[in-house]
Amino acid sequence: MLQSLTSNSCVRLIQSHKSTWYFLSLVLGYLLYLIFGAVVFSSVELPYEDLLRQELRAIKKQFLQDNECLSEERLERFLQKALEASNYGVSILNNASANWNWDFTSALFFASTVLSTTGYGHTAPLSDGGKAFCIIYSVIGIPFTLLFLTAVVQRIMVFSTRRPIMYIHRRWGLSKPLVAIVHATLLAMVAVSCFFLIPAAIFSALEENWNFLESFYFCFISLSTIGLGDYVPGEAFNQKFRELYKVGITVYLILGLIVMLVVLETFCELQQLKQLRKMFYLKKEKPQDRLAILEHDHLSFTTVSDRTSEDKTQPFVSVPALASPSGDDPMIQ
Repeated sequence: MLQSLTSNSCVRLIQSHKSTWYFLSLVLGYLLYLIFGAVVFSSVELPYEDLLRQELRAIKKQFLQDNECLSEERLERFLQKALEASNYGVSILNNASANWNWDFTSALFFASTVLSTTGYGHTAPLSDGGKAFCIIYSVIGIPFTLLFLTAVVQRIMVFSTRRPIMYIHRRWGLSKPLVAIVHATLLAMVAVSCFFLIPAAIFSALEENWNFLESFYFCFISLSTIGLGDYVPGEAFNQKFRELYKVGITVYLILGLIVMLVVLETFCELQQLKQLRKMFYLKKEKPQDRLAILEHDHLSFTTVSDRTSEDKTQPFVSVPALASPSGDDPMIQ
């Protein structure tokens, strides 16, 4: 009997806090996913890092043996200075010396990566004034960019998603959730084709050292605003029409980001995903519930007031009525 009561109480506790348990399971799943990614990346990339370190040590050792007049300390200082310059987008190589990082088209490309929070990291401000301006420019520009993207996506959604779904739903009488799923799938396929597959083929043709996988990788890293910066187009020393190429990449990034947001918003409006999100959200207090609470409080207050008024009309101490003396009482007699 005790076990049955305990199990019933546990079931009622879980059901009454179902959203909290779903949220805790979501947090646990996210942490496990982070750990899973760390394990996979470490197991895949660590051997390549070790191999690259061994190759660099071998090259450095051979260079010092061939140049005995050069000390290892001087070589370390030179390499450290070269790496610091490389982190700011300035290369010491002769092939890359002709490319400037802060001409107008390169600065325009940098501004677009800052405002879209892509941030490749291949170019960074060198001066203190440039760093200070970057902070102010980002503080104002990033919210402005979010406002701009929100307004553009909201207007595009009307013509690309809501009206077509309603038209097909009314014209052919199909189920609205089914039409929404098919529409979202087709829209995602068109977006992947126009902003991933086709641009990847173009980048693999224009960039000499990129294959199709690396080009597709750049498109995904860019349009998802991850921006690792390991692949940046237009940085080759023999790049033809570099200025026009940089402007075209800037336009591609802005349009691609808008399309990705349209696709994501389309999927977020699916009824199935809305139900899934509700599992992890706190339930909002409905207006009807608030009205019921107010009515209950009003009734309670009215009852208390009535009781108080009734109590005021009655004496504080009830005195019993005295019995009339009769001849049967021996004391009176």
